[in-house]
Amino acid sequence: MFTGIVTHIGAVRRVAAAARGSRFEIAADVGKLGVGASIACSGVCLTVVEEGPAWFGLDASAETLSKTTLGAWRQGTRINLERPLKVGDELGGHFVLGHVDAVAEVVGRVSDGDSVRFTVRAAAALRHLLAPKGSVTLEGVALTINEVATNQVDWATFGVNIIPHTLAVTTLGDLRAGARLNLEVDPLARYVARIAEVGRAAS
Repeated sequence: MFTGIVTHIGAVRRVAAAARGSRFEIAADVGKLGVGASIACSGVCLTVVEEGPAWFGLDASAETLSKTTLGAWRQGTRINLERPLKVGDELGGHFVLGHVDAVAEVVGRVSDGDSVRFTVRAAAALRHLLAPKGSVTLEGVALTINEVATNQVDWATFGVNIIPHTLAVTTLGDLRAGARLNLEVDPLARYVARIAEVGRAAS
């Protein structure tokens, strides 16, 4: 369980083929993690499988590579990192599972005072899980949705506003139109939608 509050930025230092997936080594000074620990990497919950001074290793399955942006990671790729939430920690963002729902795309970036407003496009199947003033996680960063387009059929398009601090301490400041990013909807929205779906099927 995470909160979407990024604490470190790491960089991929090595990518290697592994059995039915890939092995990544991440350079980051995040302190002692421990083999078997979980860590959110640009929104994807992964398990530490090896560790060294200021780096750690991760395995990503073929399924993970196909459903996230990890398949495009290369040496030097910058990634957002968050260690798991501990009982008693401050919940500064919202509950984040690290289970990516889809790969979305930045379709617009404009300045909005000192902030930046992104327009993001995702699969139409996610539209009912996105709400104005609701929560969404992009690249592991907890954000508030400003608006959701209501005049589209083929896509779910929404806007988020990124403040200067977030631009500086995450990789979101690097993004331009065309960038692909890991998207996780608010887990509460996902379960409410599932309950409603089961209820309709049973009636």
